Amino acid sequence: MAGVQARHTSDESICSSDLCFGASRHLLERIGWAPESIDALIMVTQSPDYFLPSTACVLQDRLGLPAECAAFDVGLGCSGYPYGLYLAASMLQTGGMKRILLLHGETPSRFARESDRSVSLLFGDAGTATALEASPDSGESWFFVLGTDGSGYRDLIIEGGGFRNRQPEDSESHYVHMNGANIFNFTCLRVPPLIRDTLELAGLGQDEIDYYIFHQSNRFIMKHLAAKMKLPIERIPMVLNEFGNAGGPSVPLAVTQGGLVRPKDRAIQLLMLGYGVGLSWSSALVGLDPSVPLIHSEWP
Repeated sequence: MAGVQARHTSDESICSSDLCFGASRHLLERIGWAPESIDALIMVTQSPDYFLPSTACVLQDRLGLPAECAAFDVGLGCSGYPYGLYLAASMLQTGGMKRILLLHGETPSRFARESDRSVSLLFGDAGTATALEASPDSGESWFFVLGTDGSGYRDLIIEGGGFRNRQPEDSESHYVHMNGANIFNFTCLRVPPLIRDTLELAGLGQDEIDYYIFHQSNRFIMKHLAAKMKLPIERIPMVLNEFGNAGGPSVPLAVTQGGLVRPKDRAIQLLMLGYGVGLSWSSALVGLDPSVPLIHSEWP
């Protein structure tokens, strides 16, 4: 029902930083960016290496980025990729920066309790890297909508290990707990207005979007939303069957592995949608130029 036939999962020796490091290495080699040319590193994750230091600092050193490089973490999950794009685009427009490396990685399979069948067969792990570079029209045709409803924070939560409950007696508190019914209702409530608000902001109609890139949460939910919004199912890439739900990184994963048809003479319009843990939601409507490479690699 969820649409997961296979997953890619990491063992205890592999963290989200390792997956993002591998993705970054392949990306930088492909596009020919020297590490010293990167002005900022943004790491979006809710499965960091440590509480402190930030994972971005660890990766700045591993990647050989210069000391002048700004590096910081963003603690968001399912909605994190559009948020990261928003931050990077804002920094390119106003921060005097020319090149930014946006990383989004998660290892949700490692915080899913095996006996909890509602999540243990759902999650896969992924790390992604996106290179963004300033140009005279950087971000002018990009549009974002961001939102939060923290009253539902308990609907998807790991209660133990943080400073609210540092060393819980119940070991199950170290694993994720999900209220599936509430998450489903939240998604059905928030995502349709998110799509409409983004299109209105951009002044575009539904038919002018080439692909709707949903967070790969659940096949049933995505098909339900498509029917509710009357979106053509062929414009909604789904990679759940091979990769499972990789959290926020599932959005760029669906871009690279979703079989997008890319004409050589124009940019395609992508409406990327993130929603879930927080509870939070986000969108990014961007044009993907035919010259932009989409790269996929598997560990190591």
